[in-house]
Amino acid sequence: MRARYGVPLGIAAFGAAGVLYAAGFEARSFRLRRVTVPVLPPGMRPLRVLQVSDIHMVCGQRKKRRWLQSLAGLRPDFVLNTGDNLSDPEGVPEVLDALGPLMEFPGAYVFGSNDYYGPRPRNPARYLLERTSGRHGLNGNPPVVGAIHNPWEELRDGFDGAGWLNLTNTRGVLKIEGASVELTGLDDPHIKRDRYPQVAGGPSGTADFSMGVVHAPYLRVLDSFTADGYPLVLAGHTHGGQLCIPFYGALVTNCDLDADRVKGLSTHTAEGRTSYLHVSAGCGTNRYTPVRFACPPEATLLTLVGRE
Repeated sequence: MRARYGVPLGIAAFGAAGVLYAAGFEARSFRLRRVTVPVLPPGMRPLRVLQVSDIHMVCGQRKKRRWLQSLAGLRPDFVLNTGDNLSDPEGVPEVLDALGPLMEFPGAYVFGSNDYYGPRPRNPARYLLERTSGRHGLNGNPPVVGAIHNPWEELRDGFDGAGWLNLTNTRGVLKIEGASVELTGLDDPHIKRDRYPQVAGGPSGTADFSMGVVHAPYLRVLDSFTADGYPLVLAGHTHGGQLCIPFYGALVTNCDLDADRVKGLSTHTAEGRTSYLHVSAGCGTNRYTPVRFACPPEATLLTLVGRE
């Protein structure tokens, strides 16, 4: 009996322990990453930018709310929210409560698909199939039928009421202690809501610094931002791979970005120009897959400094 069932039972126990760790500990083990990016014009003072992304708020997530509120203690120069705030149609009040202290600072936002539509149960193996087929979201796949609509207008009104800039396929400028920061944003490419021609042309030249902001880092978007001369692009969406293999990394990115750049700071080159790219692994998960492994939830404090 022992020889026959010992190994399978051991494997099952190991797997159960892994799931408990991924759901019970790591998915709530919130971290702050700090990154320095040399992109500012020489002589411009450093800027501290707090990026929050992929909150995927579900009602009752008190620890996540308290952690997000605590980030206000960093005193950033401004905040960028790169989308997917919701994973619960009833979650808008809790998102606004969690981000309330951060909305005391200048900020801007773009939306992701989960701000517009509620999640559905999904076989995780589909992410691997989409990676091999090159189809992600609505990019090459048929339209979604029977989608749950989230109250994104309430979320927008809350952010707008706090003075955050809505960067939905448009530009905006933040004034930071005498410096002007131009932000060019896009709606979510994952569901084909991006309209780059509406913001094309590159930095206006009237601001001290310009950068691009988008939820999902699809290559067509990164190519456009980089070719237009933006020195930095911020994105989220990937969850850092969410379920990663230790010492190897992510298997999927949920878009056409390569897995080597699934999170953190990297570069992107297009038409002879190179931009810095920062992809946040985000601080939440889809409510139907509340697990993370070798990829803890995060926010990032980016310190922008002068170019060498």
